[in-house]
Amino acid sequence: MAHALNGKHIAILATDGFEQSELQDPKRLLESWGASVKVIAPGDASQIRGWKDKDWGEDVKVDAPLKGAKADDYDALVLPGGVINPDTLRIDTDAVALIKAFGAAGKPVAAICHGPWLLVESGLAKGRKVTSWPSLKTDLGNAGAEWTDAEVVVDGGLITSRKPGDIPAFADAVAKALAG
Repeated sequence: MAHALNGKHIAILATDGFEQSELQDPKRLLESWGASVKVIAPGDASQIRGWKDKDWGEDVKVDAPLKGAKADDYDALVLPGGVINPDTLRIDTDAVALIKAFGAAGKPVAAICHGPWLLVESGLAKGRKVTSWPSLKTDLGNAGAEWTDAEVVVDGGLITSRKPGDIPAFADAVAKALAG
């Protein structure tokens, strides 16, 4: 699954409470394939804290503040899960606006686990095939999405996965979307 992503710029939108593996592992894989991956977060924090298993995890460096972040500066957007992270971001108007901008530009938007909550809030889920953590099935269906239980679902530029175990397929799908 090696990919050539040199010259590709990927944003990861997250805040405190992101699922540790769902931010760090795709970031590591995408960077190993040559992409430049930047963590974007609301506010002016220089770090955000992950959630690992049943407690707080490690801090991750924030590369750029959400204020002023533009879809034009990136080739794709990754939305990690964790329950706290997307639940906080979906009420942040700047976060939702950035996600909508990626969708409007036709750029890949990839969400894993609880990250698809942000697809609901931004309107990107409507009429699309998706997957997620199983507890979001009803939310996504109510938003007009067609939910399926699969490792990764690609519907145009929308890429979704269910859980940390799906990260290799998730990152591979992001890379393929950027190569295409």
